[in-house]
Amino acid sequence: MPQFGKTEKRLTILVALHIAICCISLIVIATATPKTLIDADVFHIHFRLDALWIALPTVALFSVVVGCLFIFYPFSIGYFVGFYFFSMTSCFLWLTCFSGFPYDHLRAGWSAAISCVAFLLPALLLGRSSKLSLEVSITTFDLIVSLAICLAAIAIASGAYHNFSIPLTGGLADARETILVPRPIGYLIWISSSALLPFAFAYSLARRWYKRLAIVILLQLLLFPVTLTKTALFAPLWLTFLHLLTTRTSSRYAVVLSLLLPMSLGLLLLPFGFPTAGQPFSIINFRMVAIPALAMDIYNDFFSHNELTHFCHVSLLKTVLTCPYSDQLSIIMHHEYRLGYFNASLFATEGIASVGVWLAPVSAFVCGIVIAFANRVSAGLPNAFILVSGGMLPQVLLNVPLSVAIATHGAALLCLLWYLTPRQLFIFAAPPKSLSSTQPTP
Repeated sequence: MPQFGKTEKRLTILVALHIAICCISLIVIATATPKTLIDADVFHIHFRLDALWIALPTVALFSVVVGCLFIFYPFSIGYFVGFYFFSMTSCFLWLTCFSGFPYDHLRAGWSAAISCVAFLLPALLLGRSSKLSLEVSITTFDLIVSLAICLAAIAIASGAYHNFSIPLTGGLADARETILVPRPIGYLIWISSSALLPFAFAYSLARRWYKRLAIVILLQLLLFPVTLTKTALFAPLWLTFLHLLTTRTSSRYAVVLSLLLPMSLGLLLLPFGFPTAGQPFSIINFRMVAIPALAMDIYNDFFSHNELTHFCHVSLLKTVLTCPYSDQLSIIMHHEYRLGYFNASLFATEGIASVGVWLAPVSAFVCGIVIAFANRVSAGLPNAFILVSGGMLPQVLLNVPLSVAIATHGAALLCLLWYLTPRQLFIFAAPPKSLSSTQPTP
């Protein structure tokens, strides 16, 4: 029987509080006025008191059953990613109880809940205790990381040659759609943003390369005028926040708090009025958490009366498969629902869109096995190092398909870097405590 000590009790409280904050945030989005930042009607986010008796027990039951996995299982990259998917699924179950779309809400809810469990079982259970690594010497790996920083700098400089602008009058989404860069450079920019620079950030901290850390932060900031994405602008702040969490608490606490604290801040600032005080709520509670759940709602509606993709959203497969859609799914959804060009997570894309709600749990299970491979190649590294170096991965996976995350956003390259990282560095070197300890943390 797993022990239920102080750590487990505190985690239970934190997870329960987090889910409550998620539900309150969705109520605020649906009912708040003025709608300066978020128009809930446009985004199809609703709330009705008469459906509350369905939403509360649905989310509560799911949170109790699935939340137990995060109480008793140790940290891994699968734990980190899985908790964000758990949060997204909880939000979707809440949204679907109030959704105005005519798809089968009960079937979609069951599919989402089972998909989440199917993903978490391999992501949490597999690959943690076994180490798969090809450790190179510390000197060689130092050179590899330095080259990675140089590659990111070249990619950003090349992107800046084609586009370097900061819109002063808003309209980031419209300006972003006008950016044209050669495809190879675009891939390198996304890989740098999601994998190379976060890894270099964590490694520079571990090696106490503070000058190189400053260069990494500068490169991350320069990504904003090149890509015009808020993710690029806030990446240094986000990674610093994760690092500070790991210096003050254990890794599992840090994962939960990484969502709980920013979302709580967003809610607490709302009474101070829009638009300035509402910006944190709009960025964190809405864009970071509610939008991925909303994508599942939209995908359920669209594919309840349209043909499935059968994985033809993958560019390589599209060349050999007969695909019912010529455009990317983000473009199709924009034309259908007018909510902007946003992609969706593996639950929506590899699941709902590709195989439908009945087989979505099977797809989620296979994706969980892929994440378990990341557990294995990162085994033996300090938890805090994994958390910071993989800090952008959960946010990426919430918003793009797994296939896109692996290739375009550099998840495969991140796994390779974990695979090559010399474990002896964290034993014999003297980096900051949080990134150097190889002892397991709760």
